Amino acid sequence: MKASKKKAVAVPQKKQSFGVYMKRYWQLYALLALPLIYLVVFKYVPMVYIQIAFKKYSIVQSVWEMPLAANHGFEYFIKAFKNRDFIYALRNTVGLNLLDLIIGFPAPVIFALILNELVFKRFKKVVQTIAYMPHFLSWVIIYGLALQLFAPSNGLINMVLTNLGFETIPFLNESKHWVGTYIGLGVWQSFGWNSIVYLAAIAGINQELYEAASVDGAGRFKKMWHITLPGIKPTIVVLLVMNLGNILGSNFDRPFALQNNLVMDVANVISTFVYKNGIKGLQFSLTTAVGLFQSVVGVFFLLLANWIARKLGERGIW
Repeated sequence: MKASKKKAVAVPQKKQSFGVYMKRYWQLYALLALPLIYLVVFKYVPMVYIQIAFKKYSIVQSVWEMPLAANHGFEYFIKAFKNRDFIYALRNTVGLNLLDLIIGFPAPVIFALILNELVFKRFKKVVQTIAYMPHFLSWVIIYGLALQLFAPSNGLINMVLTNLGFETIPFLNESKHWVGTYIGLGVWQSFGWNSIVYLAAIAGINQELYEAASVDGAGRFKKMWHITLPGIKPTIVVLLVMNLGNILGSNFDRPFALQNNLVMDVANVISTFVYKNGIKGLQFSLTTAVGLFQSVVGVFFLLLANWIARKLGERGIW
């Protein structure tokens, strides 16, 4: 006798009304309201003043009343690219950011992998704490420490070198050595804090994969190479794309704190150029044009890097 088969009848779900939905979830939207207000007020409203890049700035006129600059509004873009200081600042910004990317980007990944392999938990916590601490120091304090360590005559390192019979190294006074010091201090200040993201990604890897690898006879290095690295690969790609998008951007405090008159040929970047010519030199239209150019190129690099990541089979950032 054949068993009678019952057909599963799909029960149509009742569509939830907007009022019922908002009554249930209004707290979430209330929490979201404050960040949205912040974004609108401090990020989107100031975009109105991008117009200054295309107009002759006047302190007594509103941005809507200012006359259009020459060359159909592109006068200050042309001036920027004819300005030798801006060309040097552009070169220095790209060069220093590329060195930061090549040297500084792998540092937190390597540190997170090494930290993950440590067996003694107490020692691991101590190392993490020591590595995170520089992130909370301002660049003014870091420059003060660097001056005590790397000063040509009375710096600790050069005093030790002198006592050992070696020549002093001009870490802060010669362009080539200054670049190395700049990159080294940047890596030291950020690698511990940036490793948090990778440690969190490592913590999310399925532990059964490591157990299966141990059964197959894999050592710690093979587990790291074939399980840990592929497990954090999406995180690495996303952060790499975001860093590539910032290849023309530059923080102000780091180069401004570390630069001096002897190394301005490599230390002057776009952010310090904007400060000196815009805020101190009152050339607001020129520096707004420079900032707009910087932002547009940054977006282009971000889109390009994301497109390449997706073409290589990675998720990217969207």
